[in-house]
Amino acid sequence: MITSTKTATRSAAAAEARAFGPPGRTLAELTDGDLFRMLRTAQPADRDRIRETLVSRHTGLVRWLAAQYANQAVDVEELRQVGYLGLVLAVDRFDVDRGSDFVSFARPTVQGEIRRWFRDKRRWVRLPRRLQEAKAVLRSSAEELTHKLNRAPTMTELAEHCGLPESLVAEAEAADDNFTTASLDAPVGHDGDESFSLADMLGSKDPVMDLLVDCNALRPLLAELDDRDRRLLELRFYQDCTQVEIGRQLGCSQMHVSRLLNRILTQLRAGLLDEPTAGAA
Repeated sequence: MITSTKTATRSAAAAEARAFGPPGRTLAELTDGDLFRMLRTAQPADRDRIRETLVSRHTGLVRWLAAQYANQAVDVEELRQVGYLGLVLAVDRFDVDRGSDFVSFARPTVQGEIRRWFRDKRRWVRLPRRLQEAKAVLRSSAEELTHKLNRAPTMTELAEHCGLPESLVAEAEAADDNFTTASLDAPVGHDGDESFSLADMLGSKDPVMDLLVDCNALRPLLAELDDRDRRLLELRFYQDCTQVEIGRQLGCSQMHVSRLLNRILTQLRAGLLDEPTAGAA
């Protein structure tokens, strides 16, 4: 049975080689260029086999591109199926006589199909009309320039070819990556046995920062006070003394300490707000 199976396999390979290429070579052994040239003149049944060989040979491109969108809360396998459709379209559109590399040509086609799927099936935020129109022009232009240049076009080249401002091209390209809104409660990772959400990763306003700014702003204003005023502030706010206790140490009444404290605080507050102050008490 095993011998019979091997014989049948060798016979099929030999028949394939006689039909499609040089003697002794199967479809899998032919180059991309040979396969694309054969694809143009092959019969419908043979075209399917050649196309299948080319698609199988470049499935890695689809897997790689689909993985770029794995964090968009979608099934990667579903994206791959969409990408395979784009790969088949690229195989049918590719012209080998132009001398360009098939992978460079196929990449924008596959990526365009994936992005179009997001636009039609998954996009929650509708793009402005000007971006939709710009993206439609950019898709066809990217394929054309890729085939012509044998590489992916730059943003400047796309803008010149389409007659669009480079800023609009950049905005349209960036808009392709914003497919859905993200829930703040959606889990994004794990810390030991517990998961954490996007909301847990967002920062909040730190009141200490405001205090730090105020202290730095007060530093030169405090340096302008005389020794008595700085001593009064130290006793009141650093040693938490009462006005009566401050009066005993400074040799004045509690009423005078109150007036001094009000005048100093008014002066400092005006300095922070850059306002003129009344005369000293």
